[in-house]
Amino acid sequence: MINSMTGFGRAQQTVLGMTVTVELKSVNHRYFEFSARVPRNYGFLEEKLKSFFASSISRGKAECYVSIEDPEDDTVEVAVNTALARGYIDAVNALAALAGTNEQATAAMLSRFPDVLSVHKAEPDEARVWEAVQSTAALALAQFLSMRKTEGEKLRDDILSRAACIEELVGFVESRSPKTVREYNEKLRRRMEELLHDANVDEQRLLTEAAIFADKVAVDEETVRLRSHLSQLRRFLDADEPIGRKLDFLVQEINREANTIGSKAQDVEIAKTVIDIKAQVEKIREQVQNIE
Repeated sequence: MINSMTGFGRAQQTVLGMTVTVELKSVNHRYFEFSARVPRNYGFLEEKLKSFFASSISRGKAECYVSIEDPEDDTVEVAVNTALARGYIDAVNALAALAGTNEQATAAMLSRFPDVLSVHKAEPDEARVWEAVQSTAALALAQFLSMRKTEGEKLRDDILSRAACIEELVGFVESRSPKTVREYNEKLRRRMEELLHDANVDEQRLLTEAAIFADKVAVDEETVRLRSHLSQLRRFLDADEPIGRKLDFLVQEINREANTIGSKAQDVEIAKTVIDIKAQVEKIREQVQNIE
């Protein structure tokens, strides 16, 4: 079953003490392109999310938004620059000796010196965070894929309907084409009779001209190939794999056959029908651009 390249999924849950929200959306794109917006200090999630989603999405421009509320995120660590502190101790003691006092460097005194103490947030537990985010991302992905499948079914139905319409139009071209040869033959006979008046019409010449015209306007090969392409189109639409690129190429071939029929047409009715065929092909082409 085909899938659309447009989709959206959202999930939120509390896992391992964290409240995680994941949103995933995508639009049409020739290839798979992924970008993620994650909280600061969680940059390691971007590549993990890309690999996780890439296994289920082959085409489309996907964007992911992640929100994490973690009580442990407020944990801070205070580090002591021991080398610098020792330097300050030696300097204070040296100053005390120079001043002739017994004052010694104290912890309180050292803590006020620049860069002796540094405060920073604790590094997140990557394994714990990824477990929570992956679990939530899986729920968002399931919703996302479900939407893509639903949209894909609608696209499939529309394309099949237009393919059936094209086949009806091709049927008209196939039935009309032989009539154009007969009409040309009759028209040619009348003109020759008018020019020759009472003289006998050269039947061999007439047959030769009719044969040349018939060969020139014959579209049998094109209509056979066109029907074959439409049959292949249906097979693609029933495939259980991404077929957007294959369909795009196939629609080009269908359009090429329609153009050839139009260029050969020496009949107003066939020319009008070819325009209708190309209009349907263009609608199919637009829909194919949405297929994964």
